[in-house]
Amino acid sequence: MPYISVLIGRPVVDVDCVPAGNLEDIIAAHRSDMAHPQIVAIVVHAGKQQTIIPLDQVAVLLAPSIPLTRRRAEITPYTVSDQDIFLARDVLDKQIIDTDGVRVVRVNDLEIARVNNHFYVANVDIGRLGLLRRLWPGLADWMERRSGKPAPGGTISWENVELLQGDQPMRLKVSGDKISELHPADLAEIISDLTRPESDKLLGTLDVSTVADTLEEVEPDFQARLLETMPDEKVADVLEEMAPDEAADLLAEFSQDRSKELLNLMQREDAEDVRKLLAFPVESAGGLMNTEFFAVPPTLSASETVETLRRTAGEAETIYYVYVTEPTGKLVGVISLRELVMADPATPIRDFMHKRLVAVKLDDSQEDVAQAVSKYNLLAVPVVDNEGRIQGIVTADDALDKIIPTAWKKKLPHMYH
Repeated sequence: MPYISVLIGRPVVDVDCVPAGNLEDIIAAHRSDMAHPQIVAIVVHAGKQQTIIPLDQVAVLLAPSIPLTRRRAEITPYTVSDQDIFLARDVLDKQIIDTDGVRVVRVNDLEIARVNNHFYVANVDIGRLGLLRRLWPGLADWMERRSGKPAPGGTISWENVELLQGDQPMRLKVSGDKISELHPADLAEIISDLTRPESDKLLGTLDVSTVADTLEEVEPDFQARLLETMPDEKVADVLEEMAPDEAADLLAEFSQDRSKELLNLMQREDAEDVRKLLAFPVESAGGLMNTEFFAVPPTLSASETVETLRRTAGEAETIYYVYVTEPTGKLVGVISLRELVMADPATPIRDFMHKRLVAVKLDDSQEDVAQAVSKYNLLAVPVVDNEGRIQGIVTADDALDKIIPTAWKKKLPHMYH
């Protein structure tokens, strides 16, 4: 199949073989109902004049000299729309997101396919062969003829591509559904490979919930750098979507003035949860805890607890255990989800809850929390005040975070630029 780089620069002649200029670019339209953009026009350059010619006025696109179907003076120029992509200007040599391989790659060439007399952008060449084809035209073909088999290359289907425009408007973006469907950890890794303008634009295309999930996969200092230029109103929306402990860690990275302003923009209930956490040292149990947990009174039966869990579980970010509390909030028992599911539905939970509790105090250090999690093999440990009232939970990953640093902490400062 032909490549864009091979066509760029070829002479264009009108129906009388009068030179019209040289092919400078190719325009393709991307529509939501098409997996691949369809070529709709060519850009012809002659001296200081540039003409955009609709493809239906081109007799043969894949020709050494590209002929038109009418005289130069009779050409009806093509009107560019927001769905159009200038392939050479906006795609060649640009970084793109390979949503299948989950990586940021550079476009070396674009492969064209002909289907039912229409031309489409089929594949993106990201391999050395594409670069070789442009630097030394004909060398790739010579290599193939000499070896008797296609030269090795690296291509990905356009279906698995998301464009990044750098300083240009994001209007050329391919369907954002492919990006939002990626795992937040994959999105975070992609963002770490982008420049500041590119990461800003990518985050700007994502919904608030996806941004929040993605930010929770990176360290707070990196989160803050990513959100530096985002409007405060949107940052506040993102903070509301994040777990309170994650939001508090992020706010601690901002100046006091901006943190105060962001808290004022948040919903009152969300802001109060975060303010509560900010009152504690960052590396204490109080600073690490998540205030979203599931608690029930000891009077409920197993079936009533399950029903309550179904109705209200969405309010808690993670549910590893069911905590049993008195009306005062004092923690009196804990049940694992497995124990709850396996229990006789009519059995009161006070009859099978664990009364010998493992808990940490608000001012306990992160090392104390990590030791409790490790010693008792817990997925989360409750945090209580001096009266034994549960205030939150610290999950195992947060407890061990400082003791067993993540790969992100090692590479993010070096990768972001």
